[in-house]
Amino acid sequence: MKEKGISASRLEAEVLLAFAWGRERTQLLIFPEDRVPEWVGRRFDELLDRRARRTPVAYLTGEKEFMSLPFYVNSDVLIPRPETELLVEKVLHFLAEREREGRGDGLRLPGADDVSNEAGCMPPAKNTGDGDMHMPAGDKSPGPLVADVGTGCGVIAVSLAYYNPWARLLASDISPRALRVARRNAVRHGVAARVDLLQGDLLSPLLRPGMSGRGTAVAANLPYIPTAALRSLPADVRCEPLSALDGGEDGLDHYRRLLPQAAAFLAPQGLLACEVGMEQAEPLAEILTKEGWTKTEIIKDYAGRERIVAAKRK
Repeated sequence: MKEKGISASRLEAEVLLAFAWGRERTQLLIFPEDRVPEWVGRRFDELLDRRARRTPVAYLTGEKEFMSLPFYVNSDVLIPRPETELLVEKVLHFLAEREREGRGDGLRLPGADDVSNEAGCMPPAKNTGDGDMHMPAGDKSPGPLVADVGTGCGVIAVSLAYYNPWARLLASDISPRALRVARRNAVRHGVAARVDLLQGDLLSPLLRPGMSGRGTAVAANLPYIPTAALRSLPADVRCEPLSALDGGEDGLDHYRRLLPQAAAFLAPQGLLACEVGMEQAEPLAEILTKEGWTKTEIIKDYAGRERIVAAKRK
């Protein structure tokens, strides 16, 4: 792996050996004298070979941690990045502020001791077959209604539902395969009753009679890699779905389409929070300002790069 240019080869080898053996990585360090069974060695060699050919570790193990929670991933979805946690934290902070201000959509219902069965919340989405999820019409949810656009494996929606037990999540994705992965993760973390999965482009599944102006927040981690830059991406990243990477000529094509949809879905002072790539935060902030959004904010990631753009609907 090191000869193939994989910088964290020792760490990744330990992770793969632990996975092949069905152990925790810490057990390898605590019991270094343990002999590796032959069947584990064979499986380990296969994993090393695939990793040397640049298959991402998360696809090999089927798991990636996000917001201190384990998530199932496969090659149908983008692998979660630590920077996206900032997007989740921004929305959670916004919802907490609304609750402190006494806004009705952020308060827990009286007597709602079991967060998996809150009275008055939206009923689960109905599955019409092959991953095509449709949201029940005409519902009246007293909790915050939050949309996760392009949910992928569902880390944003599931994390928001997990850390805010009053929120109802509407998670959309154009890929039925991605929605299957997201549902698996919602079930895994006990929030499936509050995460409705909807198949469709951006917010189009939500733009129906009775939904206009009802949203509390929209979280969006849409494809933002400029098309011309796709060829120069690391080999590991090129293993991920192209549809989850290609953001058009300047990387902001999907966000331009999203803004009018988000404005239609959100209530006044509703939050839109978007993750972007390098040198895209200022252009997106300018677009938001021109289209009438207010209180635009740019948040830097752990490396000091402008990563999250947030704004509120008038």
